[in-house]
Amino acid sequence: MRRTDIKRRPLSDTVLANLEPEETEYREHDGGGLYFRVKPSGSKSWVLRYRKPSGQRGWIGLGGYPALSAARARKKAAELRDEADAGGDISRKGKAREQALAEAVNGSFEDLAREWLGVRRPSWSDGTYLNAKTGLELHVFPTLGKRPFAEIHSMEWMELLRGLEQKGILDRMARIRRHCKEIYDLARVTGRINHNPLDGVHRFLQTKPDENFAHVSAAELPDLLRAIRDYAHAKDIALGLRLLVLTALRPGEVRQARWAEIDLENALWTIPAVRMKKRREHLVPLSRQAIEVLEALHPLTGAYPLLFPGRNDHKKPRSNMVFNMALRRMGYAGRQTGHGFRHIASTLLRENGFPGDYVEAQLSHVEGGVSGVYNKAIYLNQRRGMMQWYADHLDALELGNVVPFRHVDGKG
Repeated sequence: MRRTDIKRRPLSDTVLANLEPEETEYREHDGGGLYFRVKPSGSKSWVLRYRKPSGQRGWIGLGGYPALSAARARKKAAELRDEADAGGDISRKGKAREQALAEAVNGSFEDLAREWLGVRRPSWSDGTYLNAKTGLELHVFPTLGKRPFAEIHSMEWMELLRGLEQKGILDRMARIRRHCKEIYDLARVTGRINHNPLDGVHRFLQTKPDENFAHVSAAELPDLLRAIRDYAHAKDIALGLRLLVLTALRPGEVRQARWAEIDLENALWTIPAVRMKKRREHLVPLSRQAIEVLEALHPLTGAYPLLFPGRNDHKKPRSNMVFNMALRRMGYAGRQTGHGFRHIASTLLRENGFPGDYVEAQLSHVEGGVSGVYNKAIYLNQRRGMMQWYADHLDALELGNVVPFRHVDGKG
């Protein structure tokens, strides 16, 4: 609401929450020398007009709104007025409050962003954290990182994001926009700003169809399987692609896999919760073909903890684009992604009669008959049979020798 719409004082909670910023800072009198200050950035705070021992008038900042509520601000103002009326010099207290307010409201965007990264870190995988941190450090901090976050306007964010558009990195631009919006949400819910300058910005930026789940048609799948088999650019990546196909795991879950997670004797792969999207441990039954892939991979990378160690730093996994880059080299750019193999598995298994509950459990989803309750070993025996059938079916497709089949199961 506009300040011209204010009907009474003291200011109501509705007025305080909805007062709109203007081109210049303004103050609205609440009563007894207490004022509500609104900056062009949308940040709001309380200030007190008081009389100094010398007789001059001065201002004291009391704190930001809504962190400092109206009731607490009025109580604090009354206490300070009484102290000033008794001849006390409250200017030093005022300076301390102003300094604290300045640090809270006018801290740099980089400081706020690193605070946000710290808040998000426990719930993220190492890869997700590193991607978010790197994106901010490369594309945001050099331009806006040192600026007070409350003073950066929507148009400045629009210009930065459009610059990323012009570079053609639309996926990264969209991630950075989402991250920066969430960073401002942290400031908003902690009372440091009242307006998020990235609200609505996405409506005026380019988007492109989500290609994360691109996958070939059923008719094209045999040729793709043969292309993976014959991929000679990097033997370990060819094996990694085959493992993606056979397990229907997410590319990151395969790329960051460790040998300690693999139990070849029991044909079981235990993925720890920290690496799973839903933050829960996941058991993956291994088909005979998947075990053969791992046995072929071990002489190449078995000396390292990771199945797919980086070329320059063996303690880090291969790049998060390594599987998609291999598919592009095979001629499948825009037609197949690593993540798209999950869709292929889901479709083929369902079309061949396997219960959706089994499929969803294999994909580490929670829906349908699972009824929102996750058990890492749910349908494990059924999934063993299902994934062995799937591996055999893929082999038959690769050889061009497919026999029609439909699974029948009573879900017992």
